Amino acid sequence: MSQHTARGTSGAGPETGWAAGGTLFAGVLMMVTGVISIFEGIAGIVEDEVYAQVGSYVFSWDLTAWGWVHLVLGILVAVTGWGILKNMAWSRYLGVTLASLNIIVQFLFLPYQPVWAIFSMAISVFIIWALVTTESRTTA
Repeated sequence: MSQHTARGTSGAGPETGWAAGGTLFAGVLMMVTGVISIFEGIAGIVEDEVYAQVGSYVFSWDLTAWGWVHLVLGILVAVTGWGILKNMAWSRYLGVTLASLNIIVQFLFLPYQPVWAIFSMAISVFIIWALVTTESRTTA
């Protein structure tokens, strides 16, 4: 008999509690990183010289273009984080997609903000893990 069958269908095992808490934390992290990305985008749009490029890099865009990318992605990530906190059905799938996209964007943005880009990629990996390891939370 598997552990899932032995516990019944309630899904109230210790790993479910951890994963559900991880999902809640993922929603909060998405909102925070979304707001930070919005500020990052505004800074890039308003003032090009706010970011200094660290060495040469194959992928280089105009910083105003990067500002728009971060602004739009930040808005989408923050709204999706809010949807996760509200347990909206669409938010879980969109959250995984946007966290994956954020990893790619931050990798391409490495020469401008290397420490934040690596940290943001790590946060996105956690968000993906938290969103795919739990089933949808239900309210009793």
